[in-house]
Amino acid sequence: MEELIMSNREILDVCEDIGAKLKDRLAKQDGVPVMVCVMKGAVNFMVNLMEALDMDILTDYIQVSSWQGTASTGTVTLKRDVTHRIKGRTIIVVEDVIDSGITMDFLIKHFQEMGAREVIVVALFDKTFKRKVNVKIDYVGKVLTEDKFLVGYGLDYRGLLRNVPFVYVPSKDELESWDAIIEGR
Repeated sequence: MEELIMSNREILDVCEDIGAKLKDRLAKQDGVPVMVCVMKGAVNFMVNLMEALDMDILTDYIQVSSWQGTASTGTVTLKRDVTHRIKGRTIIVVEDVIDSGITMDFLIKHFQEMGAREVIVVALFDKTFKRKVNVKIDYVGKVLTEDKFLVGYGLDYRGLLRNVPFVYVPSKDELESWDAIIEGR
């Protein structure tokens, strides 16, 4: 490990804090909101966030792609859409990292076009310095000021490390070791 970015305790505290704010905000609304996880990286975050909400919510999942390898293509492709009715509902989009804003802009517009009453955006990490599209992020766990590759707590390296309960910057040796594991060397 090169650097710890967020411990499990810090993550759970963020979930409790955002959960309490969401509950207060949503208590004033009629209807059951839909919490939508942006697959796959936000799964862990959404689970802990749901546990912090003491209210009825529907859950759903959406999968989009805008990356090829470690670089953004700038084009968003919808790979899996939500299954719940969106029209007239409040949608809570849960994302792991927002950087350029291109994907989140796509998702916000997608839900608005589906007739969402309101789209609330929650992100564990926000890389505001990488923003290419201005998007409103309602709740953020931590703003990052440097561009570092992160793993753990849903964030992966080629499918590995999503189950680590904290977020960190891996060392070059770790990356090489994981490449060997993945490639069966």
